[in-house]
Amino acid sequence: MIHLDDRSLQAARARAYALADSGKFDTLHAVQQALVGEGWSNAGRLLESDYARKAIGERCRAAQAH
Repeated sequence: MIHLDDRSLQAARARAYALADSGKFDTLHAVQQALVGEGWSNAGRLLESDYARKAIGERCRAAQAH
């Protein structure tokens, strides 16, 4: 069960990074809302990680800068 949960979080993280990199979202909160809207039920759990929050936020800022 833990192994499947890890895969699910990895997939959600990859999707969050893709959304952040798209340039359509300027904040971490916007990415989280998009994940929830797409049906990622583990979006909240993903964002419990300081590392993930920081990485997604940085990607949002970088995408907006371009």
